[in-house]
Amino acid sequence: MKKTHLRRTVIGFSVLAMATSLATAAQAEDAAGAAPADAAPSADADAAGSKSGANVGSEIVVTSERTHTTLQKAALSVTAVTADSLAKSNITEIGGLNGLAPGLVVSGGNGGERNISIRGIGLQTPENPSTQPGVSYHVDGVYIFNSIAANAAFTDVGQIEVLRGPQGTMYGQGSTGGTINVVSNQPTTEKVSGYVDAGYGNYNYTKADGALNLPITNTLAVRGAIQYMKHDGYAHATDVPGKSNYELSDANNLSGKLAVKWAPTDRLSVLLSTIQYRGDANGQEQKNLLDSNPDPREVTQDYPGKSYVRTQLYYGVIKYDLGTVNFTSTTSYQKLLSRQSWDGDALNPELFVEYEGENTGDALYDHIAQWQQKVESYTQEYNLASDTEGPFSWIVGAVYLHSQNENYINEYSASTGDGQLAALAKDTAWNDDAVSSLYYGELTTITRESYAFYGQGSLNITDDLKLTAGLRYNHDTYNGAGDSINGGAVSFTSGNYLQPTPSVTDSTHEMTWKAALDYQITPSNMVYFSYTRGYKPGGVNVGASKNGSLVTFGNEYGVAGVLENEVVDSLEIGSKNRFFDDKLQINASGFYYFYKNLQFINDDPILFAYGLSNAPMAHIYGVELEAEYRPSWHWHFSGNVGLEKGTFDGDMMALDPRAATAAQVAAGYAGTSGFYSNYYNAYLARLSAYQNIDGNDVPNIPKVQGSFAGEWTGKIGPGDLLLRAQYIYRGSYWSSVFNNGSEQKTPSYDQVNLYANYDFADTGFSLSATVTNLFDTDGVSSRFTDPYGTHQIYDTYIPPRQFIATLRYDF
Repeated sequence: MKKTHLRRTVIGFSVLAMATSLATAAQAEDAAGAAPADAAPSADADAAGSKSGANVGSEIVVTSERTHTTLQKAALSVTAVTADSLAKSNITEIGGLNGLAPGLVVSGGNGGERNISIRGIGLQTPENPSTQPGVSYHVDGVYIFNSIAANAAFTDVGQIEVLRGPQGTMYGQGSTGGTINVVSNQPTTEKVSGYVDAGYGNYNYTKADGALNLPITNTLAVRGAIQYMKHDGYAHATDVPGKSNYELSDANNLSGKLAVKWAPTDRLSVLLSTIQYRGDANGQEQKNLLDSNPDPREVTQDYPGKSYVRTQLYYGVIKYDLGTVNFTSTTSYQKLLSRQSWDGDALNPELFVEYEGENTGDALYDHIAQWQQKVESYTQEYNLASDTEGPFSWIVGAVYLHSQNENYINEYSASTGDGQLAALAKDTAWNDDAVSSLYYGELTTITRESYAFYGQGSLNITDDLKLTAGLRYNHDTYNGAGDSINGGAVSFTSGNYLQPTPSVTDSTHEMTWKAALDYQITPSNMVYFSYTRGYKPGGVNVGASKNGSLVTFGNEYGVAGVLENEVVDSLEIGSKNRFFDDKLQINASGFYYFYKNLQFINDDPILFAYGLSNAPMAHIYGVELEAEYRPSWHWHFSGNVGLEKGTFDGDMMALDPRAATAAQVAAGYAGTSGFYSNYYNAYLARLSAYQNIDGNDVPNIPKVQGSFAGEWTGKIGPGDLLLRAQYIYRGSYWSSVFNNGSEQKTPSYDQVNLYANYDFADTGFSLSATVTNLFDTDGVSSRFTDPYGTHQIYDTYIPPRQFIATLRYDF
């Protein structure tokens, strides 16, 4: 506590000292005949994307509702993070967005997964291929199916739009919490242009980026980009055999983009684009709360985790101006290959047995040798939109999605051996000796097919009052096949040890909508009110549908074979404002959610029959504020804050996997061997651990979070110097619906980042220096309980202090 107080005191004095010194320098500069304090950057500087930052008075165009509108005219909560802002904070992937938009929390999970939540709505169902995230993720409007694919580096990004609240009309299913849309730079026939940069920092941080825009003719242009980033591990494991310091949380990423745009007439354009990504590293650090090593960057684990992710995105966009109507066709094809392995207990054998005792069933280790996902997806969307002239504008469209997700899992846990076992081939014979070493194996394929029809219109009732209304029909179908084993137990007498069979088919449909009124009080001040409904489709629980306690013993609280749809009704009021000749911008919103059927991972009294369940109702509410102030050309301040709360409302008996295991051990039936020899007694023991989650807090909602940044820009010698300081705070939050003790609460953290950039005038060259996490805070990025295996609880951490120097050339 004293350390935190001291840090904040130091921050305050540092910012004050910097402000005083810079103000003095600015006054001296003005006195010497430099540009006056209220002078604006030149138009050429703005067009070139000057590092001095965008004017508050400039209009940022967003594609938030499939049409181009300005940020200040959009009647919804949306934050646009520009490429300039990403560079200043050295953000190269989605985890870096924490603190840049109110209500947004990006955290980690097992197997390279990302839990992206907005206002507490995200993904409470990790490691389950049949469910969708509550925050949909898009690249240039193309829906990205799997959360692991969201790890792909941001390649040649123009801006990132964070839409908060249900997006039930334009983006439909999977957008109960909101939408993140990555807008990449597109080819242009204007001129040859591009950039190259190279950077180096501690931890052998190495990065190189480049992009080239090349006009071929006056109607055809090509744009290519490449991005490479590599660094040593931010942490290491101490007990991996043969490697005393096995690196973790390292990176080795390569991504590229190629886009071709053809516009033979003013009315027709065709864009073909591909984005490729490959990440090949040792996997992230996951520090068990039971680890006795006090160093947060060291873990006493004995298994060498690996992470390989390969994503391929191909998409085409055709736009045709039919006169008063614009036609758009968007087609995509996506592939994901993810191979993850990690130490499931995140301890060495001695600590695992000492701390967990009977909970392990006398096992020495819990190692996931392979969690492989293969996803192949296809999307097609058509829409017709009116032009924006006149009192009434509209858009109608249709969407089709098809995706197949295959999961293959090998997990080992035993009382013999060192656990350094390789993954089995999927065609391993049922009687192979290696099969008996498996603790758990799964081979599941889930196919999802979805289609939707939507329409939305806006009517100017008066010059200042506008009504917007939209409706969407959604239909989703899930089917698949799967097989799983535990304890090496198989009932086959021939063939492969895993033989998938068809599982439950689930088909759902839902109507979602939006209704909003916005009133333009003055040309610079607007208020709005909206009522929106969002929905996320249900799915299937393959294991529970076959042998769960609901179907086996009629347990009314058991995990069901079919999952219900999530539905969120949102009431929001907001205001968007500019004051003092557009020097000050303040956007504020307040919201209240009625959140029905939240999907979360629930255990079952029958071992390995766990799956997903629905909480009946939750209420989430809060207020958010974003502000930006530029009193002069030299100074620029920005910040945001969110105050939020969520509570479950209604009886719901649920089973915490750790509590179920503890009850099983206390009754004398530890481990899987005890379970099978005392099947019904073990079931009764686990049954006693149910708890009612009514009144618990909704997970992933920090009560307070926000950030503040201050910048100074001035003429120094022949060029422009920019100095920036940023402070980020994220409050604590529950990481589980069960709210059981401090071990299920993710602690708060704060972070300070610094940035400096010097533009060498009229040369295209710039030199920047970035310091992230200045005070080397060991902030906990996420705390989560492994819902499977031995139910360990891990912490993942934000990166340590990082120094990076970058040289860039724009042309």
